[in-house]
Amino acid sequence: MPRIPRFFMDDPKAAYHVISRTALPGHDVLGPEEKDYLLHLIRWLSQVYFVEVYGFAIMGNHFHLLCRMLPENQFSDEEVKRRIRLYYGRKRKIFFYEELIKKWRARLGNLSRYIQDVKQRFSRWYNRRVNRKGYFWADRFKSVIVETGEALLNCLAYIELNPVRAGIVEKPENYRWCSLGYRSRVGTGENFLSLNLGLSGWEKKTEKERLKLLQEFVYGKGSLGEPERGTGEIFRQRIKYFTESLAIGSKGFVGKAAAKLKGLFSFKSEKKARSISNFIDTGTRIVFLK
Repeated sequence: MPRIPRFFMDDPKAAYHVISRTALPGHDVLGPEEKDYLLHLIRWLSQVYFVEVYGFAIMGNHFHLLCRMLPENQFSDEEVKRRIRLYYGRKRKIFFYEELIKKWRARLGNLSRYIQDVKQRFSRWYNRRVNRKGYFWADRFKSVIVETGEALLNCLAYIELNPVRAGIVEKPENYRWCSLGYRSRVGTGENFLSLNLGLSGWEKKTEKERLKLLQEFVYGKGSLGEPERGTGEIFRQRIKYFTESLAIGSKGFVGKAAAKLKGLFSFKSEKKARSISNFIDTGTRIVFLK
């Protein structure tokens, strides 16, 4: 049976919650050294590809990544050349021509190629390190389309709380392999992580102010620090909406995703959006692929 084509949205408001699991048995396949190297790859390749990374969490047998692919046409040919040089390093001599730049422009704006690059490079490094052969990652990565704004903020909070849900730490800042833990060590993000979440109330805020607002939101959703002030104890549980749905966002955004999905595949029943206002806001909807 052929694979179902991966579903993407040509919409500047579309971000993606990416989840990928290891194929190896056990819950602690990714130790400190493996997590450090995987984070290095994500950070480095985010400077190569046309991607805006909002958050991540690298766990013992899987990782989460929240990002948005940026429009290809906002980058000049010179910027494409710079990123190609960054990808190959200084030692490789590159002869640039129109078709090469066109090919790389399309590649650098492609989510699948970005994640594929991260995973393949990690697999080769891991296999060499332990002298093994074979697959490291289980099947293809999963991706949930998330509309920028309230839905994106809630999804980011869900990702930041992964190490708390797993019982590894009491606060996400104490876990160095999630984005809040990373920010606590290096500042607001060191040109790697973005807090341009598409929230109107955050537009005029500085990066430090946005980070403080994010921390307050995560603590509220996770009932951290002061449980009596927590507004979302359920965020400390696994919420399938953030990992199993096709799209999360406003009614119009999700409706657009459902319409495109219907055009790509044949379904016996129409895909309908469901409200998840109990978890996010009254305007948020989801649609499931299944």
